[in-house]
Amino acid sequence: MITTSKASKIIPHIVLVIMTILALMPIVLLFMASITDEQELIKNGYSFFPKKLSLYSFRYIFRSASTIFRAYGVTIFVTAVGTLTNMVLTVMLAYPISRPELKCRNVIAFLVFFTMLFNGGLVPTYIMYTQIFHIRDTIWALIVPNLLLSPFNVILVRNYFRTNIPDSLVEAAKLDGASDMQTLIRVVLPISTPILGTVGLMSGLAYWNNWTNGLYYLVKRTDLYSIQNVLTNMLNNIQFLKTSAQLEGVNLDLSQLPSVGIRMAIAVIALIPVMIAYPLVQKSFVKGIVVGGVKG
Repeated sequence: MITTSKASKIIPHIVLVIMTILALMPIVLLFMASITDEQELIKNGYSFFPKKLSLYSFRYIFRSASTIFRAYGVTIFVTAVGTLTNMVLTVMLAYPISRPELKCRNVIAFLVFFTMLFNGGLVPTYIMYTQIFHIRDTIWALIVPNLLLSPFNVILVRNYFRTNIPDSLVEAAKLDGASDMQTLIRVVLPISTPILGTVGLMSGLAYWNNWTNGLYYLVKRTDLYSIQNVLTNMLNNIQFLKTSAQLEGVNLDLSQLPSVGIRMAIAVIALIPVMIAYPLVQKSFVKGIVVGGVKG
């Protein structure tokens, strides 16, 4: 007979295992659909155990291997530079408004929060970036607009600093002769890895998954397309080819062109790097969200 103490340990583990399986099932189904024959998908739909397998969707995508690898390179560069810059700017803004000695810090915090609720709109933003900052058809078009600084991240980091960095620790550093910058770099940041990991992960995912910046700001420089833009264009081209052939009555054998399977293959290609990166920062991400989300 299982005692109460053992049951209290076993039951949560069973629940977590069930929830983990439920979370993994869509990913497994996604992968199986990506390697299922196109006609099988159309006829029988998605299945964990398809009758006929095919790698045609992946072969079709990697026919333009040079374009895919270049897009991966652009995406990795943009994600790395954008995430690092985002973290630096976030910390440089969040730390001052977390210090009680800063005058008007509540006003600055309100202005940061205000930008979460209101913005100038898409058209004014586009005009500002293209006609004032001139970032159209440059690599900065993928880094600066909308993603360079998040007010949510600033508030999250500020709350973490206020609730987890003792004032006595900062005062001790200043008594030892440390400047504000030295205190931030040598004292505050080393004990703030959970929130830094959280902000880094959220910013990195935002950059990795973003495709609207490339759509809006890259007009002529398609060589700067990220992996999301390249895969989206590939899918749109297939849909356009099939639709045009049907409307114009062109007698083409389009049955081999993947339309359903390629969507799944595109999702798999975009998902793999995220699945690799997330476990590395999962612990910091959970702790940072829990602690940084507490109202300070």
